[in-house]
Amino acid sequence: MLEVNQISVNYGAAPALWDVSLQVGKGELVCVVGPNGAGKTTLINAIAGMHRVRDGSLRFNGSDITQLASHRFCEAGIAIVPEGRRLFTQMTVHDNLELGSFIAPAKARRQETLDYVLTLFPALKVKLQSQAGSLSGGQQQMVAIGRALMARPGLLLLDEPSLGLAPAIVLDMFGAIRKINAEGTSVLLVEQNVAMAMALANRAYVMEEGRIVAQGQASELLSRPEIQKAYLGLDVAI
Repeated sequence: MLEVNQISVNYGAAPALWDVSLQVGKGELVCVVGPNGAGKTTLINAIAGMHRVRDGSLRFNGSDITQLASHRFCEAGIAIVPEGRRLFTQMTVHDNLELGSFIAPAKARRQETLDYVLTLFPALKVKLQSQAGSLSGGQQQMVAIGRALMARPGLLLLDEPSLGLAPAIVLDMFGAIRKINAEGTSVLLVEQNVAMAMALANRAYVMEEGRIVAQGQASELLSRPEIQKAYLGLDVAI
């Protein structure tokens, strides 16, 4: 489905990603983990069309989308839930959700998808006419994920969905992500909660300083002492 082939991305003259390659297959849930500043957000924004790729290529469903205009990535079937949610806080929850469904195929099935989102996040049913800014952090994250789902994407990109949420809400959020994936949507998850992300994912990539430094089955990576020591803070012998 998604093939990232040796991409490099710059911020101005400063390189942010070097020679990064990864894949997400149809129906897979893949996570990218690593420390702050590793380049995870830059990577996911490049895949969403929000950063221009300097070198390398992006392919999605067999088509080269590297030079596609940014607003065309959603039409191609890619939707992102950005770090920090970025809701329109003065607009209602209902209007925020509807904004996700303005491409023609999604608009034609707007009510069907809205019903699905409200089934996935029942707490939003009584909040549809509330301003998005009045919601709790967990509810706002539900709206952000729901807005992306309203585009009916084949690939959902999630950037730090657990950031700033209470542990109980994080469990609910990861449960919803698992359900979204189980129902057929491929997911690429960027997450600092390494243990939970790898428990959820089929495969994982580890990033450091703009590069992929490890990859493989999530369970196998999680069992490696160097991963446990570097990212889980466990005092293990290496």
